[in-house]
Amino acid sequence: MAGFRDILGQKSVIAHMKKAVSMGKTSHAYILNGEKGMGKKLLAHAFSMTLQCEQGGEEPCMECRSCKQTEGRNHPDIKWITHEKPGTISVEEVRDQLVNDMVIKPYSGKYKIYIIDEGEKMTPAAQNTLLKTIEEPPAYGIVIILTSNKEMLLQTILSRCVSLNLRPLKDEEMKRYLISHESVPDYQAAMAVRFAGGNLGRAIDIISSEDFIAMKDDVVRALKNVYKMTASDINQLVKEHSNYKNDMDAYLNLIIMWFRDVLLYKASNRKDALMFESETDVIEKQAREVSYDGVQEIFVEIDNLKGRLKSNVNFDITLELLFIKIREVVQTSVR
Repeated sequence: MAGFRDILGQKSVIAHMKKAVSMGKTSHAYILNGEKGMGKKLLAHAFSMTLQCEQGGEEPCMECRSCKQTEGRNHPDIKWITHEKPGTISVEEVRDQLVNDMVIKPYSGKYKIYIIDEGEKMTPAAQNTLLKTIEEPPAYGIVIILTSNKEMLLQTILSRCVSLNLRPLKDEEMKRYLISHESVPDYQAAMAVRFAGGNLGRAIDIISSEDFIAMKDDVVRALKNVYKMTASDINQLVKEHSNYKNDMDAYLNLIIMWFRDVLLYKASNRKDALMFESETDVIEKQAREVSYDGVQEIFVEIDNLKGRLKSNVNFDITLELLFIKIREVVQTSVR
């Protein structure tokens, strides 16, 4: 981790942060909203380092005691909130690590900065406890909430924070980065970029993971054959794919990309822009047969599934319902 100059993209977010620092008009509460892998932690780290830097510039100097402490993740006035349960940030954790601690003045820095990663996991009670603090914070207190789904935050929290939304990176920008920083050949970088959807973290995971290739192949196989699957087949498929439960975003994104290819080909007959170039024949057939409304129904079902999963609904059942919907849309089309 380092300063703003080392972060790829997110120019508007960085510009906002730099302006806040230079004008001395920092908010007491921020929300950084974006998918996992888009750089929320890097931005929070760079912003915190810059705010605490003894030189007071728009970029951290990287030389002062404060910068070195921040770089080593041991600055006494920059705290990352932790939580024991993977799916929940409790009211006790917010109270003990943030609310009660913020009343104590900074040890050595200008500010006391609290970073809440996966902020959407705060319970309503935890958010309400936080609300009281960000409504009337001490002058030195700053809270930065990192989230991949800010809609899960209470409206009262949203209304009192400056929300900064991270944007997907450009394909060429990502490709150059992967080739120069990750030392991968051109074709491998191109493949990762194609499936990363502007998310650099996801692209890096792809080039370093054999699991992604296996998942992609499994998803493609399922989507090619779903029209002829029985209820029993779908049930078995879901069991076989249960090992992807912890990477459900990537799994669902692959399904979305497949049907975006279907829509793209349906609308333009273009093969050169397809994500799944090797499956052009199947995509062409589905594009010819499946209706626009049918594909839209699948996208809606995926959105609903994401919502249900965030509410900790049973994984197998929700995924099974998705494949039943896909089968319903595709089945009558490709026989």
